[in-house]
Amino acid sequence: MMRIAILGIGSIGGIFLSSLADSNVELIAVSRGLRASQISETGIILHTPEGTIEHFPPELFTVFNSDSGPLPSSLTKSCDFVLICGKSYSMPELAPLALQLLSSDGMAISTQNGLGHAEYLSSMIGRNKVLGCTVTHGAWKDADSFHWEGRGEIILGNLDGIEPSKMVYEFISLLEESKLSPKWSEQIIKEIWIKLLINIAINPICAITGLRNGEILIQEDLWNQSESCMNEASIIAHASGINLNDVDLTKKLRSIVISTEKNRCSMLQDIMSGKRTEIDSLCGVIISKGDSFGIPTPLNSMLFSMIKGIEKSSKIQ
Repeated sequence: MMRIAILGIGSIGGIFLSSLADSNVELIAVSRGLRASQISETGIILHTPEGTIEHFPPELFTVFNSDSGPLPSSLTKSCDFVLICGKSYSMPELAPLALQLLSSDGMAISTQNGLGHAEYLSSMIGRNKVLGCTVTHGAWKDADSFHWEGRGEIILGNLDGIEPSKMVYEFISLLEESKLSPKWSEQIIKEIWIKLLINIAINPICAITGLRNGEILIQEDLWNQSESCMNEASIIAHASGINLNDVDLTKKLRSIVISTEKNRCSMLQDIMSGKRTEIDSLCGVIISKGDSFGIPTPLNSMLFSMIKGIEKSSKIQ
């Protein structure tokens, strides 16, 4: 039986965990604090995009509370796949745990926002044991349940552009059966960049305004700002060697905003909870790369500064 570990049971981690719960795999849920206790004691409640509410009982999962101490020997080197779904800034903490969990031929996958996560994993685990990934499913969580607001897709790819192995094919089939809409890409680095540009267009503006994704499309001035920030970041993508000439970024942005129109983006959720955001992995990366190329990024710099200011003000309060 395939064993899959999910590290970080936030919005996307919860979608993976609940979607895979009905499949013939063994699921390891790695979380901490209250979330780990909830899954252990009551399981998971999922609000689906179609409006139904599903309950997955705790016996479907093996839960490891990462605050409780070392990984149990029963889990060490036992997982075929490890999905890292924690915040982008948690990678230094989660990557060593992924290394402990992976079997000798297991594969690690980062679903996190931003750049460089697959490369970071590769430096610890080995390039042949890492898949790049992007996720466009829209989701948010409250204190008791997960809300899958919009169906998107999962794009996977080998960092060197080679075909998937037999085991990876089986994993992709599993995702398909679980209605997670997987796709394989031979240009996964390009796909990760595209996801970064989309995130830059949506997350900071929704976080600043408090709007759900779909509302920025309704307000023309906000939509124009979203496009402008994305287009500025795309200049940095081109300077980094990413050819986007065949991609209609505005069309893709519009499609994702519509499919996740009711969703509160992850950055807005973080702001509402008084938590640290992932702005460093989004606009921060663009600013840094822009500086290295000598290309100004005033719009991304503005968003970065505003989100940092909101983070600081929430701590003061």
